[in-house]
Amino acid sequence: MLALDGIIPFELGIPQRIFGRAKNPADGAPLYEVLTCSVRAPGPVRTDADFAILTEHGPKALATADTVVIPASYELGPVFEEGVLTPELAAALARVRPGTRMVSICTGGYVLAAGGYLDGRPATTHWASAEHFQRVFPSVRVDPEVLFIDDGDVLTSAGVAAGIDLCLHIVRRDHGSAVANEVARRTVVPPHRPGGQSQYIQRPLPEPQLASTTAARAWALGRLHEPIQLRDLAEQEAMSVRTFTRRFREEVGLSPGQWLTQQRVEHARHLLESTDLPVDAIARAAGFGTATSLRQHLQTALGVPPTAYRRTFRAGAAG
Repeated sequence: MLALDGIIPFELGIPQRIFGRAKNPADGAPLYEVLTCSVRAPGPVRTDADFAILTEHGPKALATADTVVIPASYELGPVFEEGVLTPELAAALARVRPGTRMVSICTGGYVLAAGGYLDGRPATTHWASAEHFQRVFPSVRVDPEVLFIDDGDVLTSAGVAAGIDLCLHIVRRDHGSAVANEVARRTVVPPHRPGGQSQYIQRPLPEPQLASTTAARAWALGRLHEPIQLRDLAEQEAMSVRTFTRRFREEVGLSPGQWLTQQRVEHARHLLESTDLPVDAIARAAGFGTATSLRQHLQTALGVPPTAYRRTFRAGAAG
């Protein structure tokens, strides 16, 4: 983790907490070694709070990393204003080995973009900074709607707590869902949050007595194996289909149909990872009906068919 002056302590703590809690299920051994360094010799680094942090590693540590995580800082200076690295930061990043996985949390993406890591690639950042980010870095394909983007060797997250989502995703990618889910349980956060940033952007609030669609979502989650129509969901909240659809999107950031498909994909993933059920049975249990339908939805959502997903993540979870 690269700690820059003005760093947000919460964001700096996210990778330490998530990666530091990832253990091998077989023997409990740590799966990551997490180090924090600065662009200078070991010593204090200012934060945006009323305390500093003391790093024990300088920029030389970057040359040993397989993954470099850059959390947000409120003192990016020319990186934020002009999209240009400071000499000190450029020298530090020059130590990063080719092929190292680069990760940013929130506006840490400005550092990746200024360093050329995001040229011509998709990326995200905090929704409040997305428009500015796009102006400063016109060659980056900015998506302000998502919680994070995995583009292989470069990954970016939206604001603050979206760093948790991204780090859990990395653990899942590296070691399978069983490990990531255990880290999430110990951290008391969901293993996967549905929807994107749109659910966190401030909008006019609906009337409080009509606001929640929670009961409908809970009802649906208990019946994913059954056919569920939009009118069925609306009836759970005693709303018209039109009102329910509008309020659902305001709260979740997705349409009811998109959310339902997402939940079914997640349930199918869980069954593929944790059971030996045939693909046909998993398709029925997740509400897709047929293996062909499950295959299409998994391919669309994850880019792999069910058998390939199971082979990858069951093996990863076994360690």
